[in-house]
Amino acid sequence: MTSLTLSKSTLNKEKQNLKAYNRYLPALELKRQQLLAELQKAKASIKEAEQQLENVLTQVANELPMLSRENVDIEKLVKIDKAELSEENIVGTKVPFLKELTVHTAPYCDLAMPHWVDLYVELMQKALKWQLEQQIRKERLEKLSKASRTTAQRVNLFSKVLIPRGKKSIRKIQVYLSDQDRAGIINAKLAKARGKIEQGYEEHLQIQV
Repeated sequence: MTSLTLSKSTLNKEKQNLKAYNRYLPALELKRQQLLAELQKAKASIKEAEQQLENVLTQVANELPMLSRENVDIEKLVKIDKAELSEENIVGTKVPFLKELTVHTAPYCDLAMPHWVDLYVELMQKALKWQLEQQIRKERLEKLSKASRTTAQRVNLFSKVLIPRGKKSIRKIQVYLSDQDRAGIINAKLAKARGKIEQGYEEHLQIQV
């Protein structure tokens, strides 16, 4: 930390800095609160995706128990063909979202496949969608969490370091300048008094002569 120059120019600079800190802090605090609210939304969004995926998998287990018994080649029937992501700005933080999803279903013959394959394809399409949504929403949460931590650190920097330090510096400079002013006044009075004494002494010598 550099030493503080006790001067009027430094005092003016410190006052300007303090004014800027006090003006910027409310905006930072508002951003911090907004990010906290968005974090709650992001967490709820992840829970939704997890629940939707669990519902699909539960439906698969309940309605397609034959998957574990029948030897049917369905592993490559459904896959993601295209997943287009985009970004949105949330309180100054860019986060991803799923813009478009295309699921590819390999062609199969209804006569050669069991009747339940159609349901399997339908459920797997949903499962892939919600699995991808879950991953993307977790990434959103991670980015918002990082932004929230950074903003909280800045709030603490302004409220607990820069503003208190600025106030302390201003008080220190003001006390010093006030003492200097008082010292100047006292010195001026002493000089004036000394001048009068010397003038009186000279007049006294002139009278004696």
